[in-house]
Amino acid sequence: MKVYKFGGTSVGSPENMRMVRQIITDGEPKLVVLSAMSGTTNSLVEISSHLYQQHPHKASEVMARLEEKYARVVEALYATPEYREKGQVVTEGIFRMMRLFLHKSFTLKEEKILVAQGELLSTQLFTLLMQESGHSTFLLPALDFMRVDEERAADLPAIRTLLLELIDNSPRVDYYITQGFICRNPAGEIDNLERGGSDYTASLVGAAIDAEEVQIWTDIDGFHNNDPRFVSNTRKIDQLSFNEAAELAYFGAKILHPQTIFPARIQNIPVRLKNTMNPSDSGTLITTRSDGSGIKAVAAKDGITAIKIRSGRMLMAYGFLKKVFEIFERHKTPIDMISTSEVAVSLTVDNTRHLEEIHHALMAFGEVEIDRDMSIICIVGDIIREETGFASRVFNALDGIPIRMISYGGSRYNISVLVPTSHKTSTLQTLSDKLLNASF
Repeated sequence: MKVYKFGGTSVGSPENMRMVRQIITDGEPKLVVLSAMSGTTNSLVEISSHLYQQHPHKASEVMARLEEKYARVVEALYATPEYREKGQVVTEGIFRMMRLFLHKSFTLKEEKILVAQGELLSTQLFTLLMQESGHSTFLLPALDFMRVDEERAADLPAIRTLLLELIDNSPRVDYYITQGFICRNPAGEIDNLERGGSDYTASLVGAAIDAEEVQIWTDIDGFHNNDPRFVSNTRKIDQLSFNEAAELAYFGAKILHPQTIFPARIQNIPVRLKNTMNPSDSGTLITTRSDGSGIKAVAAKDGITAIKIRSGRMLMAYGFLKKVFEIFERHKTPIDMISTSEVAVSLTVDNTRHLEEIHHALMAFGEVEIDRDMSIICIVGDIIREETGFASRVFNALDGIPIRMISYGGSRYNISVLVPTSHKTSTLQTLSDKLLNASF
């Protein structure tokens, strides 16, 4: 069985939902993971924000607009009065429940319940569309099997056990539908895998059922060798290794959630990226194999803060870095890049929630310098096979770009540089012109 995942744009309108129905109904059994309709999660987050600020009237206005949108969706989605009525029952029930939040205290627990309603809406409406068309379809509630542990990491053994048991106890059908993004935590409360988590759901589900392939359907043909939003003359990449794809996803390629690759790689399940609007295109295939050595693509990750700690105590000292890293561990702040010298260490973070506390703690070690509004530019490929001349090609291409940090050698699949975000677009275009599109 294959696992197909469709994002918010892919199910963002009645027309697109019918397109998804056409794509999946080829006679082969599938487990289909759906995101919320595009724009829904943003509206639910906006409602949550108003409720946190104790503005129930503003929350009610946003909720009413969203309910009107879904009333129009139901009217346009179904061909028969019977299924329009079933769709209305679904939407009216969910919005009736949502309005209860207008009259009670609102905490993080309620927010997670509220934000989950987008996936619950899209999957129930799509399941009805499939059933109206005569396709044997069954909805598998993700809240019955998706689990995270105390660290909010996916609990794959529990997911596998619960999902296989749920399928065994469900009707035998051609198409199973489930929600992306949403899950339960160890307390049994509704939780989520954070933004983009539907991709991660698909990979976890694929690993749990030993899927033949996981397909991620979006609104782009696959990985491009650079960001087409900022750079001209990009091209699609036909094949990547798991490691190459993971580096690109983590360092800014928006087409794929960074954690998606890992469950599939563990089970050696191919992942294919496809375009809902152009289903005939083969997309990008991600497996254990690459399609050759050399530089494949460039990606950028924004919102980076660089921290430099300069201290004479580092000279000839051991244990210094351990103490520094313990500060970041204590504040649950991951580090992206790191560069060291005899008397200084520079590193980057993308989570500044505890930056003030970290800054204060680091001052005990020496002078601390913080640079905001930075971007990591990641050059990805199977570069170890092209050791001779690789670094010189990259740095020659970056001549004239103000580079704040360099990371090379930590991975055989990437070299990363840190630049001011104001220079991101020019850096991406320069790398395209001088590395990706140049002939050597």
